Amino acid sequence: MSNSVLHKVDTRGDANHGWLHSKHTFSFANYHNPERMHFGVLRVLNDDTVAAGMGFGTHPHDNMEIISIPLEGDLEHKDSMGNVALIKNGDIQVMSAGSGVTHSEYNKDRDQQVKFLQIWVFPNKRNVTPRYDQITLKLEDRKNKLQQILSPNPDDEGVWIHQNAWFHLGNFDKGVGTEYQLKGKGNGLYIFDLKGDLKINEQLLNTRDGYGIWDTDKVSITAESDAEFLLMEVPMDI
Repeated sequence: MSNSVLHKVDTRGDANHGWLHSKHTFSFANYHNPERMHFGVLRVLNDDTVAAGMGFGTHPHDNMEIISIPLEGDLEHKDSMGNVALIKNGDIQVMSAGSGVTHSEYNKDRDQQVKFLQIWVFPNKRNVTPRYDQITLKLEDRKNKLQQILSPNPDDEGVWIHQNAWFHLGNFDKGVGTEYQLKGKGNGLYIFDLKGDLKINEQLLNTRDGYGIWDTDKVSITAESDAEFLLMEVPMDI
């Protein structure tokens, strides 16, 4: 029998710093909810909006796999490994913080805000050499099908991380459905509905709802309206 947890859009932590408006699915910074610490190894799911001309100053991370998915606008990344890069909608960025890294992220556009998802996953190896990568995906490859954007394997589609996890993006027309078969034994699936109405098995999700399901081998996914969504398959044991 599968288990599940539903996180409705308006139950998320809400931090508005003016230059940054962040919605936290899981406990983060000043938002602490003992019921919402993580979903398996998925530790952070922040839905961030950065005001024009603003950004995150240089700050440290270690022993975390950090994934950024830009949804709107361009974000400039700089880090202590010497990387300077611009990430925009259609890109996926990954950073293995490992033994320690510092970075900053800025919206250099004076006219447009930036929206992006910041996702943290606990790694399965500690103190690895820090690593940075980013790729540009073809948006058409998620039209009415699941596009793999992350896996544990450097040779697979998308970016890779130090964890037995797989992420997919979908952009489905109303009425389109599919089945997702979990790849890792003991893994669960967390679905984040980016836009539209989505049915996971019998559970209806609306825009920005999150839904976790585990102790199952597969789920059915049906777009009840035109819908965009992110699937995150992750180990449930930390």
